[in-house]
Amino acid sequence: MQKFEPIKLDKETTDGTVRNLDALYQLFPSCFTEAPDALGKVHRAVDWQKLRSLLGEYIEDGEPEKYDFTWVGKRAAQREAAAPCRKTLRPCPEESVDWDTTQNLYIEGDNLEVLKLLQNSYMGKVKMIYIDPPYNTGNDFVYHDDFAQSAEEYDEHNLDDEGNRFRKNTDSNGRFHSDWCSMIYARLMVARSLLTEDGVIFISIDDNEVENLRKISDEVFGSDNFVANYIWEKKKKPSFLNANIGTKTEYIICYSKDRTLLGALSVDTTEEGKKYPFNNAGNSIANLTFPKGSVKFNMKDCVVEPQDMSEGNIITSLENELHIVNGTNENDFTLRGEWRYSQAKLDEIVANKEGIVISKIPFRPNHIKQGGEVKKMHNLLSIDNYKIGTNEDATAEQTKILGKNYFDYAKPSTLIQLLVKASTYCEPDAIIMDFFSGSGTTAQSVFMLNAEDNGNRKNILVQLPEKTDEESEARKDGYDNICEIGKERIRRAGKKIKADSPLTTQDLDIGFRVLKCDESNYKPVAFAPKDYTQESLDMFLDNIKEERTGLDLLFDCMMRWGLELSLPYETQKVDGCTIYNVDDGNLVACFDGVVTSAVIDAIAETHPLRVVFRDSSFTEAAQKMNLFELFKQKCGWTDQEVQNNVRVI
Repeated sequence: MQKFEPIKLDKETTDGTVRNLDALYQLFPSCFTEAPDALGKVHRAVDWQKLRSLLGEYIEDGEPEKYDFTWVGKRAAQREAAAPCRKTLRPCPEESVDWDTTQNLYIEGDNLEVLKLLQNSYMGKVKMIYIDPPYNTGNDFVYHDDFAQSAEEYDEHNLDDEGNRFRKNTDSNGRFHSDWCSMIYARLMVARSLLTEDGVIFISIDDNEVENLRKISDEVFGSDNFVANYIWEKKKKPSFLNANIGTKTEYIICYSKDRTLLGALSVDTTEEGKKYPFNNAGNSIANLTFPKGSVKFNMKDCVVEPQDMSEGNIITSLENELHIVNGTNENDFTLRGEWRYSQAKLDEIVANKEGIVISKIPFRPNHIKQGGEVKKMHNLLSIDNYKIGTNEDATAEQTKILGKNYFDYAKPSTLIQLLVKASTYCEPDAIIMDFFSGSGTTAQSVFMLNAEDNGNRKNILVQLPEKTDEESEARKDGYDNICEIGKERIRRAGKKIKADSPLTTQDLDIGFRVLKCDESNYKPVAFAPKDYTQESLDMFLDNIKEERTGLDLLFDCMMRWGLELSLPYETQKVDGCTIYNVDDGNLVACFDGVVTSAVIDAIAETHPLRVVFRDSSFTEAAQKMNLFELFKQKCGWTDQEVQNNVRVI
């Protein structure tokens, strides 16, 4: 009988350096070898000489002059971005809204730590990120990151007199710009991994750091993936920086993970054009007349010849980017997207002997001017008849929802709604993230857009629970930290949206699951031999902290095993044990007592993909072997499947 020893789930996030090595190995496996580390343990390593020979002349060998952007602390920021995180995300149903059904998340904690913790579950899944980070004006807070320290040293080092884990970055600081650059650089490096391949990030910024942000983003995302630097009019009247000049604009920097996969970022249309929406759920474009040759299909993997697209003569059906069908059904037209051009505009384009090209599905048309210049619809932030909003509007909006204005520099929901709409117009189920969420405007914006187009976009908001000033109106009104304000704003905004349109928002998800970043669920069990005591030896019998609940352990397992933290779950009691069933068998867990055959029977009936137990549930090796055989019999698993599908903590 094969010996069965369940594999333990990791207790920390993957080291970013290991991820980089894995990516490099996929490209250059011949450049890897094995070498011992300082303790003599053999590990995978890069053979630098082989890599040099493959890259040839493209190796930079320490030449005295080269183009580079650096600052004091950049290497430390790179290490911090790659360093593993041993913390966890603890669920707080009592502070949540619609805990059991919502697909939205509100996470309290240091956003660098939270981004790392989300990597397993959300890597490559976030379509759009919007952030409004500190602007570095001289009084903005900068996170103090140092993952080289122990947890105790880290916490103590980052607590100021008021208990805040950050500090003001005043302009008297000798590393004024460097500290800000390190802060944003590390976070963008981790955030990039969460974006889909055609994902996009928008970053609000002002004149103080816009140039540095562009250079940092060029390095993190690649200069070829720069999309635009939008100018946003933040004020109705200018504020004077000095006696000579006033300003009323800021910037929104936009990058894509892969610009070649990104569609047009625009929501512009005319009143006439609104008569001709076109998507799978909307109206047909058969009411428009397309003269032969006016529309060209130039897809990534193929070129489709110009078609006669006039009514009754449509002969091409494009089902997706890789599969093209030349059908015989004259009315078989299944392009998915939004047309947005009126007949008058189409006639004008044809009269000018110009054309329209469609290069991507879901599509939006791009107008080809004479001479070959591509004219996309309008600048995203210069759209006629679309309310962008200003800081004054954001103040009025907060006051209307909360009764007072607690944030001086919040963004208007209409601005963020526009950005979300432009980047997810054909992806109504997309995930939107904001990891400097402040007052929670992004969540409200997503709710508003979903209510407008019947979408099901999900939002993930992250915010450090920064203490409110003791003399502030927020503290006087009972808000001890920013997160409390943000959560209340989201609660009230969601209720208002539903109240304003009760007939069309019955199924609108205005809830959110609250999770809080906290120390690991596990006791520290690594000691030097001289430090072992009877108490430390007892930890090996049960390494879970006493105050942690089964729900704490469940969400930690979901996070470690890469399941989205918004998935639904059910519970049932069997032999005095609680069984958690996540997403109809996607993950089934039991953290109580001794696991009996009745518990295994109940788990097997769920047809699980993954199973997790508490290691302390098995006091003898024979129990583990019995578990092994029961899963083989009841789930029809092979030996290898049991090894792959069963974990312990």
